[in-house]
Amino acid sequence: MPFLLRVELPDVPGSLGRVATAIGEAGGDIDAIEIVEHRDDGYAVDDVLLELAPGHMPDSIVSACNTLDGVQVIWISRYAAGGNLFMDLEAVEELTANPSQALDRLVDLVPLTFRADWAARVRPAEVGAAPGSAGHVVHATGAAPDTVVWPGLDRAARLPDGEGDVVQCGAPLEVTGGEPPEAVVIGRRGGPDFLDSELARLGHLVALAVSISRS
Repeated sequence: MPFLLRVELPDVPGSLGRVATAIGEAGGDIDAIEIVEHRDDGYAVDDVLLELAPGHMPDSIVSACNTLDGVQVIWISRYAAGGNLFMDLEAVEELTANPSQALDRLVDLVPLTFRADWAARVRPAEVGAAPGSAGHVVHATGAAPDTVVWPGLDRAARLPDGEGDVVQCGAPLEVTGGEPPEAVVIGRRGGPDFLDSELARLGHLVALAVSISRS
C-alpha cells in the first residue's frame, strides 16, 4: 500500500534530491512528488507518494529524512486514494465533463485532490442558523460523518477540529439568489493541518466549480 509523506525542506537546489536519496536508502520507492507550498522563510513543503519495500517500516523513512540538515517530516500516513496524486487541473477537467453535476462532483474529488479522508457539501439546517450549529449535508463522500457543522464562511479557512482528531477546513459556495448558503467542508484524520496554500487552492477550485455549474 502506498504511503504519503509531507516534508519540509530548504527551498534550494539539491534539497529534494537529498530527500529522495534518503528515502531510497531507507527502502522507499518514490512514485510522485508534488510541491505543496513555497514559504517566505526559505523553506518549501512537498508531498511525496511512495511505496515501501517488504520488511521496511515508515519510521525508517521518517528517521532518514529527519537526519538531513534543514529537513523535517511533518506527517506520514498510508494513502489508499488510488495510488496517485490527483492534481487540480485533472479535477477541473472532471468538473467540465458534466457541468450540471459539478458541485457534487467537486465534493467527490476533493479528498483525492487534497489528500483528505472525506468531504461534504453542507448548508445550515435552519434558515439563519449561526456558524457552529448543526448543518444539513447535501452531498458527501462515504467516509464523511453523519453530522457536519455549518461553518458559516465567507472565505476558505481552517475550522475547529472534529471528533477523533480530525482537522478540517472549508470554503463557501456562492449559490444563486434565494438559495440557502452552502459550503464545502473537508477533513483529515490525524492531520496534517491545512496549509495557507491549500486554503487558497480550495477557494479557487470551489469558485471554478460554481462557475462551471452555471455554464
